[in-house]
Amino acid sequence: MNQEHGTPAIEAVGLSKFYGNFAAIRDISFHVLPGKVTAFLGPNGAGKSTTLKILTGYLTPTEGVARIAGLDVASHRIEAASRVGYLPENGPLYPEMTPLELLRFFGEARGLENSKLSSRIDAVVDQCSLGGVLEKAIHKLSKGYRQRVGMAQVLLHEPDILIMDEPTSGLDPNQIREVRQLIRRFGEEKTVLISTHILQEVEAMADHVVMVAEGRIVFDGTPAEMAGGDGLEDAFYRLTGASTSADEPDPPPDETEAAPPDLLDENDTPSESEASE
Repeated sequence: MNQEHGTPAIEAVGLSKFYGNFAAIRDISFHVLPGKVTAFLGPNGAGKSTTLKILTGYLTPTEGVARIAGLDVASHRIEAASRVGYLPENGPLYPEMTPLELLRFFGEARGLENSKLSSRIDAVVDQCSLGGVLEKAIHKLSKGYRQRVGMAQVLLHEPDILIMDEPTSGLDPNQIREVRQLIRRFGEEKTVLISTHILQEVEAMADHVVMVAEGRIVFDGTPAEMAGGDGLEDAFYRLTGASTSADEPDPPPDETEAAPPDLLDENDTPSESEASE
């Protein structure tokens, strides 16, 4: 595996998560250096979401250590959360709120003072191009705009690390392009880890790839190194053995720990039917 010099912004050290005899992930180890867009790649059910929930403090690993900016997430959870913005797949949005109301709500939950909150709302609205929809109910927005609102709320507290789970899932081609452009811009200033099973995401955004299959790391390197002479599609097929994995189980009730607002589980978000366009 290729390792570069520098202090990792994100570290997974021997992470495993067991549900009875089932291992959702086993001995996951990798790191993400500052200023990189890293794709956490793998087929559906490979363990991507479980790993991200552990890295952001939502789940406790059965074994191993997760670190954010050098902080052990298990023992410094709140401090680590202040350094990271986490956007789960179908991130937490309240459909009857407007984007402005939602940003104020999450900013206040984050403890931002009024003067600071106002300036941060202005900044993230500009970053995510939300000026034209600030007063429109979220349930009336397209999925692409809802994804922008989700990105805006995880940027409110100025995290230097962004972790996003399937950020383009369910978007149309134009929306996908817009979200990819946003993520590339974020990557110019921040450390970004995105989970995906889509090879085009790797080609469009990633400086580095960590690939997981059946709960284990199978590749860690650059997209070019992964592609080799065969291309990314053939490499993906070879590394996964063309196998399919069972869907990851939902965490048991005793694993659902209290979390800061942008660490909420996707099960706590409104359903797609509630937020229909």
